[in-house]
Amino acid sequence: MKILVIEDDPETADYVVNGLAEEGYLTVRAASGDEGLFRAAAEHFDLLIVDRMLPGLDGLAVVKTLRAAGNRTPVLFLTALGGIDDRVTGLNSGGDDYLVKPFAFAELVARVGALLRRPPAHPVATRLQVADLELDLLSRTVRRAGHVIDLQPREFRLLEYLMRHAGQVVTRTMLLENVWDFHFDPRTNVVETHISRLRSKIDKGFEPELIQTVRGAGYRVRHPA
Repeated sequence: MKILVIEDDPETADYVVNGLAEEGYLTVRAASGDEGLFRAAAEHFDLLIVDRMLPGLDGLAVVKTLRAAGNRTPVLFLTALGGIDDRVTGLNSGGDDYLVKPFAFAELVARVGALLRRPPAHPVATRLQVADLELDLLSRTVRRAGHVIDLQPREFRLLEYLMRHAGQVVTRTMLLENVWDFHFDPRTNVVETHISRLRSKIDKGFEPELIQTVRGAGYRVRHPA
């Protein structure tokens, strides 16, 4: 079993890494949030042990980014932030367990074992493709026919939703709820405006056109015949 410990304090990191190694785990360390995110995205790990307070990206941002990209590796937060609100925030951000410093090493080992005994989650795609249009959820990049297409964050989210439902008609209400987090109709043309911008970037100069308007129903990214 391979464990990544994302911890900036050398003393704590050595204690955890060496202790888990004695328990038979292959354990490596990242000393910052940015390094931890890179390694977690690029390598296979069976478990991540993550401090919340890290240089660069904090632990919450690391886990949220991984979860948004479809990475389902179990996460144990190991942190000095022990308030109820801190625990709730950590678990809601995608953490699977939460252990507060200072901690008993025997409890850490027990929690690690419990997380590793859980059945693996079904793998989630981190790359979406329709025809020659590719969207990479880890690098947050979009390419069509090999050409990089620059999208704003909301445009990226809109395209991701359309591509996850490729071939299906998605309604304006579905887009408002899932892309804008609106659970009411704001009575604006925000959807239409963003679809138009997205179409100009994704379809202009390429064949065939992939983003379709389905009159009276909504929109879809179509699979070319």
